[in-house]
Amino acid sequence: MLSKLVQQLRKKNNLTQEFLASELGISRPTYIQIEQGKHDLTISQAKKLADIFGIVFEDFIQGKDTSVMIEVKKSKKKMREEKQEMRINVPQKNLEKFKEVLLYVLSKVSGKPNVGESVLNKLFYFIDFDYYEKYEEQLIGATYIKNHYGPTPCELKKIIDEMKKNKEIEEIKSKYFKFNQKKYLPLRNPNLDILSAREIGLIDDVLNRLSDKSASEIRDYSHGDIPFKIHKDGEKIDYETVLYRDEKYSVRSYDDKL
Repeated sequence: MLSKLVQQLRKKNNLTQEFLASELGISRPTYIQIEQGKHDLTISQAKKLADIFGIVFEDFIQGKDTSVMIEVKKSKKKMREEKQEMRINVPQKNLEKFKEVLLYVLSKVSGKPNVGESVLNKLFYFIDFDYYEKYEEQLIGATYIKNHYGPTPCELKKIIDEMKKNKEIEEIKSKYFKFNQKKYLPLRNPNLDILSAREIGLIDDVLNRLSDKSASEIRDYSHGDIPFKIHKDGEKIDYETVLYRDEKYSVRSYDDKL
């Protein structure tokens, strides 16, 4: 199997999983799945590995080890990174981007009677984690905590308070059936210049799939997602864990496979 050849060649050349994951532009958990035969290599990834191991591409995809021992020169920065057990996955929070995404989401769904603060929390969770699963990049990069009510973005309250103060959104208290509800209405249009078409497309997909759910329905749905299930109450939810989703929640498709 190609997966076993990759593992053998990595060990033969004294390379780390972190290094090869970095060279392929993927996460370490995804690379581990490649070695375990649970994640197929794309053609471009296979060509990259063949180059690293010094094997003709045709030999590599046939599972032939025609390599010689190689020495990979690494920068001091990469060497320091390889000493870490885990990559740091969450970049500095982009609060300005968060505001524009919030305004965009509100412009789409604030008129729905079911969409209050609780539903918003879950929509942002799925926006952030679906995007990370699909592209292994941050969209907003908010910090999410597991609690009884589902995943909660820590930054949302701060952003809402600031935007209310700046008269960018308005808070309205209402009822949805017998439950008290906080709703937010946008008072200006979002600045879409800072969002890519890919980001807007994913946001729209999440809203189309989930914005009609009630607070209890989307709460229960979020409770079944792997990132939420494997963490303890009060813990920060690790973005990397989204790569272990089951088919019910996964939004990632793998094209261009060998």
